[in-house]
Amino acid sequence: MSAPYILVVDDEPDIREIVREILEDEGYQVGLAENAAAARESRRARRPDATLLDIWMPDTDGITLLKEWSESGENDTPIIMMSGHGTVETAVEATRLGAYDFIEKPLSMAKLLLTVKHALESARLKHENIGLKRQAQPEAEPIGRSAVMQALRQQVRRIGQHDAAVLVTGEPGSGRQVVARYLHANSARAVGPFVDVGVAGMTWDGSAVELFGSEDGSRVHYGWLEQASGGTLFLNDIADMDLATQARLLGALQQRALLRLGAKEPVQIDVRIVAATGRNLGEEVAARRFREDLYYHLNVVPLQVPALREHAEDVPELLEFYVNQFAVQDKLPYRRFAMAAQNYLRQYSWPGNVRELKNLVQRLLILGTEDEIDQEEVETALGAMPRKTVPGQLPGFDMPLREARDLFEKAYLEHLLQVSGGNVSKVAQRAGLERTHLYRKLRALGVDTKKVTGGP
Repeated sequence: MSAPYILVVDDEPDIREIVREILEDEGYQVGLAENAAAARESRRARRPDATLLDIWMPDTDGITLLKEWSESGENDTPIIMMSGHGTVETAVEATRLGAYDFIEKPLSMAKLLLTVKHALESARLKHENIGLKRQAQPEAEPIGRSAVMQALRQQVRRIGQHDAAVLVTGEPGSGRQVVARYLHANSARAVGPFVDVGVAGMTWDGSAVELFGSEDGSRVHYGWLEQASGGTLFLNDIADMDLATQARLLGALQQRALLRLGAKEPVQIDVRIVAATGRNLGEEVAARRFREDLYYHLNVVPLQVPALREHAEDVPELLEFYVNQFAVQDKLPYRRFAMAAQNYLRQYSWPGNVRELKNLVQRLLILGTEDEIDQEEVETALGAMPRKTVPGQLPGFDMPLREARDLFEKAYLEHLLQVSGGNVSKVAQRAGLERTHLYRKLRALGVDTKKVTGGP
């Protein structure tokens, strides 16, 4: 990963060199520009992570240049103004135009370094918040204590130590984005930006400009590939990108350079690609809907995110997490899931995976009134319907083994309760179970003895 790139714009050669030496000693990359014309060209050639801009310059002053960049939408990275003749009015005007800070000459190098550090951190957090603006408490890592999820986190941390492209696969709603963020956070690029892009339906003659950027004269629009410089670009739903855009993306990744739309000269990029899809890319390649060469470029390290039904033991932890999240984020009332409800949800097939669970929790918190969420409320929220049995066939043949077994055990015990008039001792004797074991089994399966026997 490359170090942050700082552009220094000042008409005094001595100041430019001193600032360059100080910044390079701190590990930054530095570009120099002696006037506004050189600054425009430098920003065209490479998007800076931050800019140090002198106010008083011979051709165009810094305030005018700042205004130009602000009006054209080019000040998406922090700009720190420098001046030896600044006034309060000048500082206020610079702030109004979007400058991050204003420092006076003669420069205090300690203050300059601290300001640059804070500006870069502020820009990183701002960028992160764009992708997380609807999540007040995002998942910091894939949730779950199961062996499956522990192995997944360990694998992600190991992959994070390398800079190869990663292809994340998994069913919709399984948490591919969470895994991608966790990978970024555990990589050498963690201090860089994480840019989350949904590319479904992206076409070369339309929205692809947002990926590659554009140029119109001296005005530059930096695309996502450049915005993710030094960090990670997460391309979600990569299978839905059109073939023309796939070709240009492959060229950019192979050459580590891209040509903005409308530009004549390519610019270098430094970005790690994490792509994700819920579809089988191998089948998409065979059907000629996805480029084989791009597939192999992206699939250097494959990473499979398990479906929720493959780690159903994590359901109670996920329920607790999202209850807490919505209670804090949306000020919804805190409600707890009864044990029977939790066990019922552990046996549920979760076709929508973690996303479905999250939506279910939100629905129950909004619509419910009691402190406790029981199994009946959960079944109603899920729209559960009685299962139909095909004549001559036992129920459960279309389910996972564990769900089918529990379905049978629940029906079996309910039948014994009915024929024994609700006498648990008789049920335990006929089932060959200890009474304490039977009680645990009834609770786990969500069997209400009073409801089964028609009691009060």
